[in-house]
Amino acid sequence: MQYKASSPEDYISQVPEERQNVLKTLRQTIKDNLPEGFEEGIQYGMIGYYVPHSLYPKGYHCTPEEPLPFMSFASQKNSINLYHSGIYAVPEIHEWFVKEYPKYSKYKLDMGKSCIRFKRINEIPMQLIAELCTKMTPEAWISVYENALKKK
Repeated sequence: MQYKASSPEDYISQVPEERQNVLKTLRQTIKDNLPEGFEEGIQYGMIGYYVPHSLYPKGYHCTPEEPLPFMSFASQKNSINLYHSGIYAVPEIHEWFVKEYPKYSKYKLDMGKSCIRFKRINEIPMQLIAELCTKMTPEAWISVYENALKKK
């Protein structure tokens, strides 16, 4: 689902009521554990966490006026989706997450390149998400991002 939101609070207020508390918990988990330097806002129609222009003035190479995206989440029709650029770009983080997931959830991992889909919204492994958030600083993400751009 696409929401026209101006803030994370606005976004959460627009989703179905039965999802609001889960999204509030997920948001707080991310905010409590993401390293200092990332900022929160609405990016690409989702609640996003990004490297602000004050830390990385170049912004996102596709749209430099946008800050460098890192992590986001969205309420979709059949799931809540979490997007994490480190899972996509850093094989060690991907391997760690895939290995750890079964310790926190009895359900099969439903994951794309950077997208983790949670169809059982009341079963999101918040502790695992908290640990995932600590895996990369803004500076580390900038380095990974710039190295990936050099390879293109």
